Amino acid sequence: MTGIMDKARPALAGELESLCGRWSERTGITVEIWALPAGPVAAEWRRAVLAVAEEALANVEAHSGASTASLAVTAGPQGLRLTISDNGRGFASTAPGGGVGRMRAAFAELGGRLSVRGVPGEGATVSGAVPA
Repeated sequence: MTGIMDKARPALAGELESLCGRWSERTGITVEIWALPAGPVAAEWRRAVLAVAEEALANVEAHSGASTASLAVTAGPQGLRLTISDNGRGFASTAPGGGVGRMRAAFAELGGRLSVRGVPGEGATVSGAVPA
């Protein structure tokens, strides 16, 4: 799988912008978008990124008390990178819940890795990478 250039698929960037816009309107939490893929990506990557973004934003809403979340997704010849973070209350526990397991599985199915880190009082960050 090359990961890039599935031109028959809608642009992941547009889907992420739409998802973040709807979520922000509904929750009142600002989403800062730092980077989005400039071109099309493979359907498998698209599905994994959207699944992780939806789960991560649901966790921000349910658990963080954040006023701002940020999202960055890049894709290129080396692979795909995703980072979603918030400025909420963070956490000290490393025991993953079901949502974290689903996010990790979405990237693991593509040979990638995903981590979730929290810093008490400073927020949480979901970051992942999928090799090309």
